[in-house]
Formats: sequence, structure tokens, C-alpha cells
Amino acid sequence: MKRVGFRTRLFIILALFAVIPSLVLTLIYGRTLTSTLLTVSGVRAWQRAGETGGRVVAITRQKSLTPAERAVVDAHERELNESLTRWAQFRQLAGEAPPVIAFIAVLGLLFIAIVASRVAGHLSRQLGRPLQELVGWTERIAQGEPLPAGPPRRGAPEFEMLRQRMRRMAREIAQGRARELEAERLRAFRETARQVAHELKNPLTPIRFAVERLKRDVPPELRETVDVLAIESTRLEGMARSFAQFGRLPEGPPSQIEVGELARYSATATVPPHVSLTVEVEDALPMIRGHHDALARALSNVLINAVEACKSGGAIAVRVARAVTASGAGVEIVVRDTGCGIAEEQLARIWEPYVTHKTGGTGLGLAIARQTILAHHGEVAATSAVGLGTEIRFVLPVSGAPAEPGEVALA
Repeated sequence: MKRVGFRTRLFIILALFAVIPSLVLTLIYGRTLTSTLLTVSGVRAWQRAGETGGRVVAITRQKSLTPAERAVVDAHERELNESLTRWAQFRQLAGEAPPVIAFIAVLGLLFIAIVASRVAGHLSRQLGRPLQELVGWTERIAQGEPLPAGPPRRGAPEFEMLRQRMRRMAREIAQGRARELEAERLRAFRETARQVAHELKNPLTPIRFAVERLKRDVPPELRETVDVLAIESTRLEGMARSFAQFGRLPEGPPSQIEVGELARYSATATVPPHVSLTVEVEDALPMIRGHHDALARALSNVLINAVEACKSGGAIAVRVARAVTASGAGVEIVVRDTGCGIAEEQLARIWEPYVTHKTGGTGLGLAIARQTILAHHGEVAATSAVGLGTEIRFVLPVSGAPAEPGEVALA
């Protein structure tokens, strides 16, 4: 059996709530008016007065009366007959009154029913439609689907406030789901990176020793081959180091960091002399609390990518200035290059692990940088245009304490 909809049920309840009391009151009114009409109008008093008066006149006429007395009795008899006639007429009218009263009551009841149905329909639309819409929204939120956009529907202002609150709740739930998924992905990536680093390091140590031994005793015709082995083993060692760095969060006790000095040192140590470099640091910057080596490594990874982008010509600019974060004051580091730039469809994936467009790259440089900034409760952003260059922006809160191992504050 198909269940009656909420709006229909609400309409029936509101209509019955108005019609049933009206019907009961109409029946009580008609019954009371019919039963009390005769009593209230004095008809029964007219009847009793006529009957008793008639008997008195009959007795009086049996006696000897003077002409004056007889005239008085005749006048009284006429008045009694008039009263009885009026009583008979009113009794006939009272007998015909109940159907008329019932007809008027039915008309009144129909009028009330029509008005009640219109009011009930209006209220059911004002309440039923928004509630059905919000119930549908809860299903969408539960299934992770986006809420429909568009102008607000009709209804009380409180429903519009409820819609806004539900939209905000849906956004927060979606953000929470995205953060949880991203955290799960990062945990899986880090675990894989740790395992890969471990598997690479174990055979690399004896390989490096063997290559060093071969370098001392190798004949001239095999020296080039041994050099290739040395270069490739060094590259594998760097790859293992990258996997190990990505596989763990910054460790050790945090300290106060002068971000301007950190940026100057990292830029000077990373950018080669043939690439144009400018470093701009705002005066009197606040210090932040964090892990110096991890932040320096994150900035160096960004600078290495900027140098790679400028290998055909270009310049790199580093700017450190005050910023405002969600938790208060902060410091931003902006690295801008005028290199080849990144295509729009690739820009969204530059922070993902193992995504690289460089030959021999691991795709972990920017992933490590992002992981480090997020571990310090900071934010990362990137903008780029092909042929114009790329800008990477880090924002670090002044008061944000680094995350504990195993925990990353995801933006």
C-alpha cells in the first residue's frame, strides 16, 4: 500500500482540525437553538395564559354580570383568543425553523470548510515543500552528493536559515571527507615510501662498497662501466633518501626560526650562479616555531624545480613577508620563476606523490614540501602559465605548533 505523502497528511490534519470542531459546534448550536427557542421566546407562557384565561372566562360567564362587567370579560376573551392565535402561529413557525437553521448551519459549515481547506493547503505548501526539500538534502548529504543550487524556494524565513545552515554543514562534511581521504592516501604513500626506501638501502650499501673497490682495481677498458655503476648507484641512493624523507614527518624538538635567514640561505645554496636570483625579505618579520631542516629542505625542493624551469633562461625571485592565516598572524614565502611554466591541466597534480615530468625524477620533491608545510599547520598554493613562469606560495602561522609524528594538518 502506497504511503500518503507528508504534505497530503499535513493538509488532511489541518483541514480536519478546522472542520471537525466547526461541525460539532454547528450541531450543538442548531440543537440548542431549536430546543431553547420556545422557552426563550415565552410561547409556552402564552399557551398557559390562554388556557387558564379561557377557563376563567367560561366560569365568569356562568355568573350574572352587569353590562359593564360583560364588556370587560368580552375584551379579555378577545385578548386571550389573540394570544392563542399568536401561539399557534409561532408554534408552526418554530416547527419550520429547524430545517432552516440546519440549512444555514450547513452553509456556514461549507464556508468554514472552504476557508479551512484554503488555509490548510497554504500551510501545507509552506511547510510541506521546504520539509520535503530538506529531507531530500539529507539524503544527498548522506550519499556525498552536492546540494542543488538556485534561488531560495517559498517558505518561512526560518527554512531559508535552515537551508543555509545545511549548505554550510554539507560543505564542512565534504571538506572533512576530502581531508580524511587525503590523509588516508598520504598515510598509504608514506608507508609505501618507507618500504621502498628500506628495500633500496639494503642492497645499495654493499653495491657502493663494491663499486669503490672496483674503482681501485678496475682495468682501463672497464673504467667507464664502473663510472656508470657509481653514478647510477648514487642516483639510487638519492632516490632512497627522497623516499625516506617522504615516508616520515619532521622529527625532533621544534625551535624558533628566522624565516628570512632561512630563505636567504636556501636560495643561495640551491640556485646556481648562472641563474638570476633576487631575495626580498620584509623587515621585522616575526619568528615561527618549527623544524628548520625540514622547512629548508621543502624550500630547496621548490627552488630546484624553479632552476629546472629556468634552464633555458629565466630568473627566480624569492619574497618573504607578513601574512594573515586562519589562526592569526603568519609569514609567507613566495618563489616566483619566469621559466617555462606548467600547463593548467597539470598544475592541480604537482603536489601529488610520484607525479613528475622530469626525466629520472621521483615526483616527491613538491610532495615532501607540501607535507612539511601542512605538518606545520601551513598552507600551500601554486599558480602558473605556460611560457610565463610559476609561483609557489607557502604560508606558515606564527603560533602554529608542528604536528606530531603520524599526524598531518591537512589544508
